[in-house]
Amino acid sequence: MHTEHLPAADGTPLATGLCLPAGPGPHPTVLIRTPYDRRLHHAELAAWARRGFAALAQDVRGRHGSAGEWRPYHHERADGAAALRWVRARPWSDGRVVAAGASYAAYCALAPALDATQDAAPEARPDAVIAAVPALGAADTAREPTGPERLWSRAGWWAAHGDRPDSEPDALALALAQDPHLLHHLPLTDLPRRLGRPLPSWPQLWRGRERGRIVRAAARATVPLLAVGGTHDPFRADTLALWEEWRGAPARLLLGPWAHGLTAAPGPDADPAHRVALGPLYARWARLALDGGLAPRPRGALALGGAPLWLPATGSAARHRPRPLVWRFGRPGGLRVLSGGRFTADPRDPVRSDDLTVPRRPDDAPDRCVLLAAPLARPLDLLGEAAVRLRVTADAPTADWVARLIALAPSGRAVHLATGVTRRHDPPGRPADVTVPLGHLARRLPPGTRLRLEIAGHHFPAHARNPHTGQDPVTATELRPSRRAVTTAAGALELPAVRPCRFTDAVDPVQEICR
Repeated sequence: MHTEHLPAADGTPLATGLCLPAGPGPHPTVLIRTPYDRRLHHAELAAWARRGFAALAQDVRGRHGSAGEWRPYHHERADGAAALRWVRARPWSDGRVVAAGASYAAYCALAPALDATQDAAPEARPDAVIAAVPALGAADTAREPTGPERLWSRAGWWAAHGDRPDSEPDALALALAQDPHLLHHLPLTDLPRRLGRPLPSWPQLWRGRERGRIVRAAARATVPLLAVGGTHDPFRADTLALWEEWRGAPARLLLGPWAHGLTAAPGPDADPAHRVALGPLYARWARLALDGGLAPRPRGALALGGAPLWLPATGSAARHRPRPLVWRFGRPGGLRVLSGGRFTADPRDPVRSDDLTVPRRPDDAPDRCVLLAAPLARPLDLLGEAAVRLRVTADAPTADWVARLIALAPSGRAVHLATGVTRRHDPPGRPADVTVPLGHLARRLPPGTRLRLEIAGHHFPAHARNPHTGQDPVTATELRPSRRAVTTAAGALELPAVRPCRFTDAVDPVQEICR
């Protein structure tokens, strides 16, 4: 294994680790372009080489060993295309390349594969793509599709990686240890000063509004895709959308009960059966993708959290098609309203995303609406999109509505199931019908489980606080409380119930991905 300095299109040298198989070649190639330090991929490159692939890991422009200016999401199409051309010109290359990566590196893999300007230059595009927990663009990662800003994940990423040639993964944690109220300070654009170093791209992150460019481009994809994600990953919706829109070539989905670190970050509902050796799976899939051995129709496997099952992701079997299970507020068999039909959403004392308890407030003034279901009499399998439908009123010109669904085990232990948040701009005091999407669920709930639903105005620090002044939450300097009302008679929780899944319904995830 050694390091090359590949020239970008403008001549900028980009540091690239290269590991070749022992045989004479030529070989197919795996290319990983990453801002997270190519040297961390040495073991991965060696594993690819043992399986007969030439393997490269390249530091993106301006990061670690690569020259140039680091501007997130600005150079990856052109720099990736230059790397692909360089690879195909090597004597050890058989001309076939798989672009692979996770998180930002997944964007690096996708950008040259999907950019329309590359239609006439096949040598500058990969032959297959492995995209794991894809962070598909600055605007896509900065905000929810419904508007609210993803504060915690973006502050953590920019503190660790933004506007610097190296990384400090614990930068935000260290800063919070010094100033526990770091993320409370306003305006949020002032975060770089609080961190003690310049971050010129931090305010630029929030100015971008265009979402979905990569997903829209997926409709004209011509190379095979393997999309890998986690049901606890903040970008799971993007992973699913990418797979669903990828219709011009074989597309495969692997969705497990994992967080952003995939199998290294299992969720509380993960079973030993959900452990998958991703390295061998990637290599087997890559061989089939390059050899034309994948069937054209989309396929995939998703784990049923809380049960030792993998199920087909296509939903082709009628038994896996969800039927809406509607839990109405305040109705028999539905959700009982415990408190907070009227509550105050105060951004100075917000409902926290990192605390599943409902604190007892000294003044007994509720900060959220809390609803509770009776214990389940039998197991409940959920597979599909969930949502909360509300009729609500706020006295602010702009209001965020947060719905958080919690499973309470018979022991009393609280487990997070889903959270959705949507931003509304309704006339103050006027009732509005609001749908809060909870995203895709793949979960088995055992008998005795009780569902608790919370309706709140904030979800901090995962999301920036809505100031209730009409100002942009990123630049706001003033906070005001907002009085809220939930018309409980009009509310409902909609869950995607399926027939109880059995072992006869299950698939082997490796076989399903490699068909």
